Parts: sequence; C-alpha cells; structure tokens
Amino acid sequence: MGKPTGFLEIPRRVPGYRPADERVKDWSAVERALSLPETQDQAARCMDCGIPFCHGYGCPLSNVVPEWNDLVYRGRWRDALELLLSTNPFPEFTGRICPAPCEGSCVLGIHRDAVTIRCIECAIIEHAFEEGWMTPRLPPVRRMDRVAVIGSGPAGLVLAHALNQKGFHVTVYDAAAKPGGLLRYGIPEFKLEKRIVDRRIRLMEAEGVMFECGVTVGEDVSLKYLRDRSDAICLAGGAREPRELRIPGRGLKGIHFAMDFLRQQNQRRDGEIIPADDSISASGKRVIVVGGGDTGADCVGTSLRQGAKEVLQIEILPEPPAVRSPSTPWPTWPLMRRDSSSHLEGGARRWCVTGQAFLESHGHVSGMRCVEVSWNKDANGRMAMQERPETAFEVQAELVLLAMGFVGPRQSQILKDLGVQFDPRGNVIKDGNHMTNVPGVFSAGDMSRGASLVVRAMADALAAADGVAHYLDDNHSMVASMPHQ
Repeated sequence: MGKPTGFLEIPRRVPGYRPADERVKDWSAVERALSLPETQDQAARCMDCGIPFCHGYGCPLSNVVPEWNDLVYRGRWRDALELLLSTNPFPEFTGRICPAPCEGSCVLGIHRDAVTIRCIECAIIEHAFEEGWMTPRLPPVRRMDRVAVIGSGPAGLVLAHALNQKGFHVTVYDAAAKPGGLLRYGIPEFKLEKRIVDRRIRLMEAEGVMFECGVTVGEDVSLKYLRDRSDAICLAGGAREPRELRIPGRGLKGIHFAMDFLRQQNQRRDGEIIPADDSISASGKRVIVVGGGDTGADCVGTSLRQGAKEVLQIEILPEPPAVRSPSTPWPTWPLMRRDSSSHLEGGARRWCVTGQAFLESHGHVSGMRCVEVSWNKDANGRMAMQERPETAFEVQAELVLLAMGFVGPRQSQILKDLGVQFDPRGNVIKDGNHMTNVPGVFSAGDMSRGASLVVRAMADALAAADGVAHYLDDNHSMVASMPHQ
C-alpha cells in the first residue's frame, strides 16, 4: 500500500452531520463531506492485510476496496473511478445510503476503527462528476434484442444500465410519475437528495436507456403489448407489501404504512400534487413509529421536519449492545446499537415493546396501548416473545406509522398475467440464471430474494443481467447495428 503505517498514524475520521438544530429546518443532505486531502488521509489507513474481507466477504458487489483506496491515497482519482465503476454501477447511491457491511468486515476493525470505506467511495464518484469525467458511456455495438424492465428502483436501474452496456435496447416501465423507485420515493431527501437520482437518470438516458413512467404494466399496457415489443422481460418491482399490525383498532383513521408517509413527502418535494383527503402529515401531532429499523428512523426524521409535537419509536426486539455483540464476531455484520442522524435530532425510543390495541377518539386514532415484552428460549431452543405482566401502558398519538418491514412483492396484474410462481415466502421463484418458470421472463432484486439492502438488490440485478444476456445469446440473433463512432 502507499502508506504502510497509515493505519497506525491516522485516526478514523468521518464527515459528520450538519448541526441538528439547523438540519431539521430543511430537507438538504444532513451528511457533510471531507476535503480531498482529508479523504486521501483516510484512504491511507487501508492496511496491506493480505486477505481483504471487505472485498470478498463484506461487499455484495465485490468492490475492489483496497486497490481503489491505494489509488485515492496516491491522488490517482480517475484510476480509482474506473476501478470502482468496474464493480459498482451507481456508487453515488451506495456511498450515501449503504450501511457499509464492508466496514463491518474490515481487518483493521478487529483492533482499531475500520477504514471509512463508504465515505471514500462517495468521494470518488462525486469528484468524478465535478471533474466532468462522468460522461455518457455508449456500448461499442447495438444488438437487435429488446428488453423490458418493469420497475425503476435500485434493481431495475442496475438491470437497465447493465443490459444497455451489453448493447441491448432497454425500456424501463414504472407506474410512478418519475423513475427511481425506492431511491426517489422511499428514501428521504435529507439522506439522498433527488438531484443525485435525476443526475444518474439523465446519464442513463444519454446512454440510450428509455424510460416510460406513469405506466402500469398489465393495466395501461398489456402483456401482449410487452411481448410484441420485447425479447425478454425483467421483473424488478421490489418487495413492496408491508407487514401488518393486526390488533384492535387497526382500521382507525390516522394509522398508515411508513412508505405511504415517506412517499408523500418525497412527492411534495418533487412538486407532485397530493389530494387533500389522502394527505398524511405529522405537523402538530404526537407520532408513534412502530418498528426500529432504517425505515422507522426515516419516519422519525421526516416527522420532526414536518413539525411533529412528539415522536416515539417503539421496537419489539431488545435494545442492541453499545459495542459489537459476541454473537456476531468479526467479520460478520456486527449486532450493535446504531443511532441514525434522525435519532440524534430528537424523539424517543423504546425497545422490547409491542402494541396491544389502538385507542380511538371519534373514529380517529388517539393513541396506542402497549406492553413490555421479554425474549426467552422455548422448549425447541428458539427465542420466543412473552408479554411481561403488569407492564401495559398507553401512549397518546394522532398519527401512527407502521414501519415493520416487508413480506414480499405486491401482487399485481402483470404477475397474474405472466403466471410466475412464488415460493412459500411469497417471493418470485427464479433459477440460477434468474429466469422465472416463464421462459424469457426474469426477476431480480427484492422481488425474488426478499426485502434486503439496496446494495444486495444491485448485486442481484447485475447477476440477472448476465442471465438475460446468456438467454438472448442462446435464443436470438447476434445481429448488431453499426458500432458507435
């Protein structure tokens, strides 16, 4: 490596956040950025560890982390960019929203603070855009084959990009007004500014990808229409069916799924009109967020920015330890408490709590009756939840947001028309080449693997693009148009 003693001499430094009292008043990105020299110092901390678990174990995309860290340290930013793009098509997304499992498996992290891999990744791609290096990259030849991608979230965009780079004609269909899926509508602006999504979409369009938005496949356009115009179809609709909380009072007004709440806020920011009767707002209200994951945290930050009076986030699982749990030794992803930027802005959290019933006032939710729970091993050695006697309590709230994860793809007309098969968990079944039981129909991302990290959906989509290419190579003409000049 460029500086063999860097990890001994240079402490870990992260950019940090803008002051909480400042950032809750706007929707701009909360995270700061280090200068280029500071980033080079951080890259110098990467060890010559011999076996880079960050690359082969921690990163679903198999990013070649040590090598591009070394290039950054040496100031060879453009070479670092090319190496990064060789494995990761959209580092501007993962560099902002990925929880960085690579850092959890960093060898330096065994005894010291891990290398700031995610921040260095983001610095590489942002420097590239600033320098004008991210220009359209056209495929060397154009094939005659046409591919339809249904869904424009992380998996759909990666599929479209990878297939376009292989020379196929790609059209992406999405029911939403604009492309981006989860990146545009599910992740708050303060974590991922939509100008970043728009910038990538413009680049993809310049490279030849077509986007058809405001189109629900199976309703606005038929399966026959799609088959007549496509040699392969790729399903990338994600795992959008939310987990329910089936307790008394669920039908009261004021109880919503988290994604409906987050989606509306992003639509407002993007200038889309929300009908007054459907509007969900935390302004002036006491809010309960049910679910302790990232989506729940996003609801906390969004509620605070909308002007919520109080915010309480409850989680049914126990509070994680402050440091890595012995149950998740290196290089596994560490079980430990993580405080997001939203948690540092306000609100309260409680663990080992579940809901018993919603409280009512004139047909609207007025609160929630909760109870504390404990977790113990049952006769089969599995962890089982039990309510703790005499621990019930009530929390007042005018808005309840359910953020308990997702159970599989949302059933749609196109899935019915295609006749794809599902596994017992409700995910679309695919083979080793990502093809479903229907010849020429493929699936990628959360729709077939279940709800997971954006970076895992992206890696799955890259593998699916290879499967589509193999299928078309075997079943369709290799005739190509003239090479790009």
